[in-house]
Amino acid sequence: MVQKYQSPVRVYKHPFELIMAAYERRFPTCPLIPMFVDSDTVNEFKSEDGAIHVIERRCKLDIDAPRLLKKKNSLNSRERTLHIEAHNETFSNRVIITEHCCYTVSAQHLGKDVHPENEDWTCFEQSASLDIKSFFGFESTVEKIAMKQYTSNIKKGKEIIEYYLRQLEEEGITFVPRWTPPSIAPSSETSSLCKKQAASLALVVPDAAQAEGLGSEALGSPSGPPEPGAGTPDDKLDADYIKRYLGDLTPLQESCLIRLRQWLQETHKGKIPKDEHILRFLRARDFNIDKAREIMCQSLTWRKQHQVDYILETWSPPQVLQDYYAGGWHHHDKDGRPLYVLRLGQMDTKGLVRALGEEALLRYVLSINEEGLRRCEENTKVFGRPISSWTCLVDLEGLNMRHLWRPGVKALLRIIEVVEANYPETLGRLLILRAPRVFPVLWTLVSPFIDDNTRRKFLIYAGNDYQGPGGLLDYIDKEIIPDFLSGECMCEVPEGGLVPKSLYRTAEELENEDLRLWTETIYQSASVFKGAPHEILIQIVDASSVITWDFDVCKGDIVFNIYHSKRSPQPPKKDSLGAHSITSPGGNNVQLIDRVWQLGRDYSMVESPLICKEGESVQGSHVTRWPGFYILQWRFHSMPACAATNLPRVDDVLASLQVSSHKCKVMYYTEVIGSEDFRGSMTSLESSHSGFSQLSAATTSSSQSQSSSMISRWRFC
Repeated sequence: MVQKYQSPVRVYKHPFELIMAAYERRFPTCPLIPMFVDSDTVNEFKSEDGAIHVIERRCKLDIDAPRLLKKKNSLNSRERTLHIEAHNETFSNRVIITEHCCYTVSAQHLGKDVHPENEDWTCFEQSASLDIKSFFGFESTVEKIAMKQYTSNIKKGKEIIEYYLRQLEEEGITFVPRWTPPSIAPSSETSSLCKKQAASLALVVPDAAQAEGLGSEALGSPSGPPEPGAGTPDDKLDADYIKRYLGDLTPLQESCLIRLRQWLQETHKGKIPKDEHILRFLRARDFNIDKAREIMCQSLTWRKQHQVDYILETWSPPQVLQDYYAGGWHHHDKDGRPLYVLRLGQMDTKGLVRALGEEALLRYVLSINEEGLRRCEENTKVFGRPISSWTCLVDLEGLNMRHLWRPGVKALLRIIEVVEANYPETLGRLLILRAPRVFPVLWTLVSPFIDDNTRRKFLIYAGNDYQGPGGLLDYIDKEIIPDFLSGECMCEVPEGGLVPKSLYRTAEELENEDLRLWTETIYQSASVFKGAPHEILIQIVDASSVITWDFDVCKGDIVFNIYHSKRSPQPPKKDSLGAHSITSPGGNNVQLIDRVWQLGRDYSMVESPLICKEGESVQGSHVTRWPGFYILQWRFHSMPACAATNLPRVDDVLASLQVSSHKCKVMYYTEVIGSEDFRGSMTSLESSHSGFSQLSAATTSSSQSQSSSMISRWRFC
């Protein structure tokens, strides 16, 4: 629905030409509009007599990411009017904002029956329309915010004009001559005034954030998820955006980023990570798109399965970690990177592993990395330049053979493996200080598991070498060097120490805790074999309920079916195929449909079969028509037999080779909700149930209606 806004007519007690002079002074920048970055002239036209001047510009607004606003100014000096038309380019696929502003003299606007001294006063009118097509389900909220910002910024526009009127007055400029045809020579008085003010007045009417009130800017960037790079052409990124948020990129690197982002947009239906995160995976694989895409898709699936996006909000570290884990964030380095301090030599790694287990330590390290990503975004805004990684300072004073305890080293290697796979290029620099003699032994154990690009960022100092030339002062300001390194800054990182043995837990307790943390997810894993599908049962009491699902095909190709039966199947029995045992916790294979059941007699198909390829993620829903028992089935997809006269396609042969031992794997989540509570605008599931909230530029997905269901899919691997 289109909403229209009309502001009251505003009257300035100044001549039209003086108002135009004040208006022109707002550009190219205005101290009262700090978010206005720049503007580029797109088109310009001037009549021969100078009476008509039309200029069209694209304006850039710095609000999290460059916002683009296109405006057209039409100045008619003969009739003393200025018409301003504006519309947004950013968010244009979701929100359309158009605005019209008009400056006229009061005699034209109010009629000829005005007081003689008021006929040169200037009137200002402003109107706008807002058409919100779709904004992630928050259309009404966006509309209210836009209306509020539009109203408040109208007053701001008046303040800006009055600010420049006072500035002109302070400079002694209180009169600007009207336009006259070239054939009519101006009076001597007018000529002298023109010469006096030529340096301070420009005849070109500029164009930028807003003529009055910043109305379009306010409406064009309502509160909501940022869209990095939005408004830029698909085959090119905005140069200012690259400089501000991504850093230096060669044309080839920019092309790789755009191609990978386009692939994600096509396969993920708009639900893609931010450019900064995509760039990390590209850099980790030297901008090899295929390799970067592979590891990125695996990471996105991992984040989704273990709900890593919500770890900072939903998980609190145990008190043992808070007391004895000697690590924490400490200001930033000279490059603006967040600084993490780890006093590894003071940390009882054996005690932490015995008291908490490997999974709790891993989860804590993941929360540190998520906090690091958040701090990088904050520092990017604070320092006004792209900061995509952090610096880690590791103090090894106190490191001894106790730290080489085998289970502890095993936990460390696993943590390194997970971090390397899912947080590439997030470590900007690693400063290792006071390395003792035992350090080479530890380095020999862990270095093979560290990526070559990461190892090149390591700087290792033995003894007090960090205090000399090329040491710590080259990377960290003197004022924030921690006190335990002879610095002046008090560091609030815990001092570590031995974990009391009374806090140790038995091997059985740790195993159960590790299993709980591993399976603490709304998603379940299942294996699908040739001849042994995986099936789940959903009982529906009320017709018109909505069955929703969200699953990833992690391995192989499968066929997804939905069946209905009036009677309940027999209790599920586990598949006893010893050769097909599940290796990952939570994996299973359950078959519900009895072999003696006949399709059409004992149960019926309610949806057409859906073939899902390896790497695809599918969200969908089905509105039930009858009560009873619904069976969701994932079945192994066999390659169709080729005709005798046709050779098999290369893609088919490669696909068949990838499915080893006729085994597939899916990760799924299902939910039943009432039809009155179902919101189909976000496909089948609430956005909080899936998606990469910390990494995504937007969280929208497309749905395709099939009969009474909605299904959307995208590829992950």
